[in-house]
Amino acid sequence: MEPTRTDLVFVGLAVGLGLLCYGIGGAQAFGDALVQATTLVLNVLPQLAGGLLIGGMVKQLVGRDRIAALLGADTGLRGLVTATAAGALTPGGPFMSFPIAYALWTAGAGAGVLVTYIAAWALLGLAKLAVWELPLMGMEFASVRFLVSLPLPIIAGLVAGRLSRLRVFRFGTGAQE
Repeated sequence: MEPTRTDLVFVGLAVGLGLLCYGIGGAQAFGDALVQATTLVLNVLPQLAGGLLIGGMVKQLVGRDRIAALLGADTGLRGLVTATAAGALTPGGPFMSFPIAYALWTAGAGAGVLVTYIAAWALLGLAKLAVWELPLMGMEFASVRFLVSLPLPIIAGLVAGRLSRLRVFRFGTGAQE
């Protein structure tokens, strides 16, 4: 598997920040940073693996043709509404939603639809609403916040769909980017 541009950017940032950490804090700070990074990887790895497995299963179960028909760049408002519902219903954090979005992207979902999905997950997540917002902020606040946020994923998707058609932006498939 050939490293992507994104891979190279992240490796470059990690190396650069590692050198900076060593230069400013010395060997002890660098060692402490490596221990913290290893602990973080070990804590996050099971969630990330689960999210990637779910994303792969969604892609396999639904199929590329069906995903393109439901969520392709040419599905219009229907695709954006479907992505809004899917994003609002997706539980969990970014280790769940982004692998699903990646699987949908590599299966042919449009850029605008994927922006809608991620925006709906972030703004309208029903699990977060039920577990955090309603108990902590109350029904009135949660209702107003939810209703005001309801059109935002679709607006974001419409804008992203337009931008993805410009030559300035190069939206390929996730496997190539």
